Amino acid sequence: MTSQSQGIHQLLQAEKRAKDKLEEAKKRKAKRIKQAKEEAMVEIDQHRMQKDKEFRMKQAKVMGSQSSISEGIEEQALEKIKDLRRSYNTCAERVLTQVLNMVCDVKPEIHTNYRATD
Repeated sequence: MTSQSQGIHQLLQAEKRAKDKLEEAKKRKAKRIKQAKEEAMVEIDQHRMQKDKEFRMKQAKVMGSQSSISEGIEEQALEKIKDLRRSYNTCAERVLTQVLNMVCDVKPEIHTNYRATD
């Protein structure tokens, strides 16, 4: 009987050692998963920072070209305004004279469609 109890005792000890090894393996696995997650987060952060930097560089390049385009358009508009003012200043008096002559020098005439009634 003692040999049977020793066998049972050995089986129980073997089962306990197997449980301990399983628990230890589970802990190692959880630790490796946690470590892998942390490494992945670091890689994700690095990738995100790199892409953000690239985006900002492209954005600065585009915004810089947009500002130079808008500056060019503004310069063209100012030049056009100057030309229009110059043209106005040179032609204003002549146009006013023509308009006053048309209004003040009225020549009364009978309309071509007028039919005299007797």
